[in-house]
Amino acid sequence: MDLQQAHCEACRAGAPRVTPEERAEWMDQLPHWSVVEVHGVEKLERVYTFANFTQALDFTVQIGRMADEQDHHPALLTEWGKVTVSWWTHKIGGLHRNDFVCAARSDQLYT
Repeated sequence: MDLQQAHCEACRAGAPRVTPEERAEWMDQLPHWSVVEVHGVEKLERVYTFANFTQALDFTVQIGRMADEQDHHPALLTEWGKVTVSWWTHKIGGLHRNDFVCAARSDQLYT
């Protein structure tokens, strides 16, 4: 699946988490992202860098707008010169296809 062309789908409790095969395929398309585990929950995480706080804040707003359009929302940490974005699906306590799609869209906004 081409993540940049995919769309988010409705996700509810009990939806399947990504398989190891899907994860490997999709991580190849997201070379700047890492899978991190926080309190037993796997999340996709990337730190984007900027020249100043204003650029970082503008990017945060762009991510927020995209997240609302997709009805899928990340954790965002905005600091001077950087934004940390974390995607995971709360309803399933881990990674869903939507997280990878939204990570790819985040990268598109950054370029």
